[in-house]
Amino acid sequence: MQTQNYTPGDLLVGDYPVAVRTVTIGAGQVLKRGAVLGDAAGTFILSASAASDGSEVPSAVLAVDVDTSAGAVQTRIYASGGFDSSKLILGAGHTVDSVEKAFRDASAPLFTHKLA
Repeated sequence: MQTQNYTPGDLLVGDYPVAVRTVTIGAGQVLKRGAVLGDAAGTFILSASAASDGSEVPSAVLAVDVDTSAGAVQTRIYASGGFDSSKLILGAGHTVDSVEKAFRDASAPLFTHKLA
């Protein structure tokens, strides 16, 4: 069984309830906590706006650092919560505004906050 360390940081902000769930992260990625992910047919990868496999739509935020160089792994994502937008890691072609719009369009309980 693989273990992972979770260290709360300043990614989560506000008082919106946080929900975490376990998903499959696609192979061939090294991602940091705060990466904005999209769902490519049940496998989550870094969301890039030019993708055409479903992952172009941001739908989750990675809860822990993950290395899938050796293959896909199961790990935790945030399914709801409020996030410091400056701490989010965005894929190619995305901006904080495009990510926020995708969250709103999907009625996802994920919120970005621009802190001073």
